[in-house]
Amino acid sequence: MMSPIRKSKAEILGKKSEGELMTRCTLLLVAALAVPSAPAADMFVYFGTHAEGPNRGFSLARFDTATGILTRPEFLIQAAAPAFFVIHPDGRHLYASNSIKTFRGRPGAAVSAYAIDPATARLTLVNQRPSGGADASYVSLDATGHYLFVANYEGGNIAAFALQPDGSIGKRTAFFQHTGSSVNPQRQKHAYAHSIQVDPTNHFVLVADLGLDKLFVYRFNARDGSMQRNDPPFAKVAPGLGPRHFTFHPNGRFVYLVNEMGSAVIAFAWDSARGALTEIQTVSTLPPDFKGVNNCAEIRVHPDGKFLYASNRGHDSLAMFAIDAATGLLTLVEHIPTHGKTPRNFEFDPAGRWLLVTNHDSDNAVVFRVGKNTGRLTQVGEPVYIPYPFCERFLPIPEGQKR
Repeated sequence: MMSPIRKSKAEILGKKSEGELMTRCTLLLVAALAVPSAPAADMFVYFGTHAEGPNRGFSLARFDTATGILTRPEFLIQAAAPAFFVIHPDGRHLYASNSIKTFRGRPGAAVSAYAIDPATARLTLVNQRPSGGADASYVSLDATGHYLFVANYEGGNIAAFALQPDGSIGKRTAFFQHTGSSVNPQRQKHAYAHSIQVDPTNHFVLVADLGLDKLFVYRFNARDGSMQRNDPPFAKVAPGLGPRHFTFHPNGRFVYLVNEMGSAVIAFAWDSARGALTEIQTVSTLPPDFKGVNNCAEIRVHPDGKFLYASNRGHDSLAMFAIDAATGLLTLVEHIPTHGKTPRNFEFDPAGRWLLVTNHDSDNAVVFRVGKNTGRLTQVGEPVYIPYPFCERFLPIPEGQKR
């Protein structure tokens, strides 16, 4: 009988090392398979600054709609106080109001057109036009995407411009100067046109004027971009409230106006045949025990039409209301701290799952998850640094560019 073959110590240790290595590799592989890879960001987010100078203008971040993760924005292009801006439905152009008092050496502000690189989302200035008045505070588009509207805050006037096939801003097609004053001698000594939007039928243009305590209505002709005063020409609000921004309910039957000075939301019934507004409710955006100074800024209805939000600068919160689908009336749900100072604008992602708010005086942006059935907001992640933030807009990333 042959004796067993004896293995050397080195051979035994070698086999043991190979076994340990295989075990470790297996464990690492199992661990890697157990942890899902991070979903690719599927949204670009543009930010505009409420300031002028080097490294002030537009910045770009990426946003992951699966996790709510927002990357720190990277500076894109210098621009003079692009406070408010919109993205064209074609996803290829961006239009901004430049919140300045002089443009090309003359009194007045500007509106600017940019081309968007579809692969990188980088911006290239196409052209600029005088806005018609100082401190252009708001821009919007008509439903056809052929006309650009601007409200000039300091100028107290509004204008419409035709957009050219290459995305540039063409000739002015309408202009109206507001006149008068209201009860506050410091803030309402003359007209202050603050926002302008077309109604869902594309037949009327509404304008909120803080200085006059009025929500104006104009008839709009989408064939040539002309406008004319409507009859009735406006809805008057309580003196001193200071209308700022407004929004339509998705059903087109109600308009909600946030009043900057009075910290209140007014609900109107909207007659789309006559262009008439009928006030149905006024509600405060503040808790009853709040004693400080507050100025409202932005207002938005959730895409599902069930909830409304308004920002409080001073209380530094978002006021959230439930909307009665039948009557349009509002019921306060809660106040949500924005985790920063002086929240100005905020925006929902296209699906309405996330809300992004910018805090102007604390230089940050904060992401909130929106409760699917409750509309309640839950902060996700830490505030993201962005200097002098004002407006923000989402843009889907093309499939081939997601990462």
